[in-house]
Amino acid sequence: MTRFAYLGTSTFAAAVLRGLAAGPHEPVLVVTRPDAPKGRGRKLTPPPIAHVAQELGIELFQPQDINAPESVERIEAAAPQELVVCAFGALIGEPLLTRYAPLNVHPSLLPRWRGAAPIERALMAGDRETGVSIITLVEELDAGPIGAQAVEPITPEDNYGTLHPRLEALAVELLDEVLTQRPEFVAQAESGITYAEKITAADRTLDPARPAQENVNIVRALSPHIGARLALEDGTFLGVHEAAANTDGSLQLIRVQPAGGRPMAYTDYARGHGEAR
Repeated sequence: MTRFAYLGTSTFAAAVLRGLAAGPHEPVLVVTRPDAPKGRGRKLTPPPIAHVAQELGIELFQPQDINAPESVERIEAAAPQELVVCAFGALIGEPLLTRYAPLNVHPSLLPRWRGAAPIERALMAGDRETGVSIITLVEELDAGPIGAQAVEPITPEDNYGTLHPRLEALAVELLDEVLTQRPEFVAQAESGITYAEKITAADRTLDPARPAQENVNIVRALSPHIGARLALEDGTFLGVHEAAANTDGSLQLIRVQPAGGRPMAYTDYARGHGEAR
């Protein structure tokens, strides 16, 4: 059994914590980002992982600066044997890097797709496989040596919503392996490095001038959590949740969402707007 402090924020991080806590290892502290404004009312909302920490009865710490002396002291007071980092959302520096050599969970086959949005970028690129890597955290982004790595196939039917939970489960399996077996960590390859930049508004917008399959891959990558969109002539956007490439190379919209409306079949939307596609 390993006592560990867990640094994470996102829904991915929350699911991995829940899975890891169900095994033999003991989470003694959860460190996450401060509550942030969400939604139209901009109400302060805890990060997803805060709810899991509360559910599991694990002490929760939400510092403004993870590298501040008081933050380091709080982590040290929990006496963890390991620091595990998963989608934390802020850079971790000294003295934590040297003191703990934190384990970092990254949902890609490093060195491919270092950075903020590896699952989305793998789908956007039409990759046929991705995976999870467990590395030692270093100052350079996602560049640390690899202790465990496993492949997860991407099917043509996959989108973010179907691929995400499989990678969560794989991350739990690999973390348990690393915490239990303490494998040798090996430097990443210097070739094949790509970067998964954060998703922007421009990334979300479908371009009819692109090949249809590229637009389909964008829809897959952003469904259902962010959402792709198509610009309309009136200046509004039509959300696109599902699409396909026709044999003639055209884009077929299957499931869409009008601004301020609910998701619906594109045929229903087109019928109500006098369109056909």
